[in-house]
Amino acid sequence: MSANALYTDLSDYYDLMCADINYQAQSNSIHRLHQIFGNGANTHLDLACGTAPHVRHFIDFGYKSSGLDLNQPMLDKAQIRCPEAQFSLQNMSEFKVTEHVDLITCFLYSIHYCDGINKLKECLASVHSALNVGGIFCFNTVDKNKIDSDSFVEHTATSENSFFTFRSGWHYSGSGSKQLLKLSIEKTTADKTLVWYDEHPMVAFSYTELKEALKPYFEIHIFEHDYDKITPWAERSGNAIFVCVKI
Repeated sequence: MSANALYTDLSDYYDLMCADINYQAQSNSIHRLHQIFGNGANTHLDLACGTAPHVRHFIDFGYKSSGLDLNQPMLDKAQIRCPEAQFSLQNMSEFKVTEHVDLITCFLYSIHYCDGINKLKECLASVHSALNVGGIFCFNTVDKNKIDSDSFVEHTATSENSFFTFRSGWHYSGSGSKQLLKLSIEKTTADKTLVWYDEHPMVAFSYTELKEALKPYFEIHIFEHDYDKITPWAERSGNAIFVCVKI
């Protein structure tokens, strides 16, 4: 089953699959960073927004918020969650906006969904073009050189008389610019169990490579991957939050 088929066929389970994510903490952290580094305005665009849980929080913070994604079933659910927001079916590597915005976000490591280094660079160029002067781009990411391919995360949930187990983990071969996000979803209802497996091809890069790609467009600030406090990155962890101010 392809990545697109998995997310389309199981879009009803997407929020359940992400039930252990603290969207409130993530959104609040980036809101605070925007207050520190941003231009004081409040228009917002969320790349790869999915069903828009982050967008919901930014609207509640007082932003004029919008989102884009490649998956229409996700966007349909996003519109229900956030009827006051605007959503568009676009590829974040080559998106366009009708009006410039002040904050662009990309949560849940979704920046890695760019199809290769060149597409990543196109995404950064698109972000730069879409931002107002002094606007910021915030995203979280993983350094390919720090990936533990044997590590994975797991959580369980119950919905409509079914028990779900979700597992995900990064895999990097050790060379090149491709990595995989490996997923499995197990659904048990009564005595029947269904299992889906998938591998999402994603772009892999070191933080050195990423900073070089960002430099032509942004002033770069890097923080530890901790949504509860703002701590400068100590250059040891392979996970970080990037705050990039348009120059």
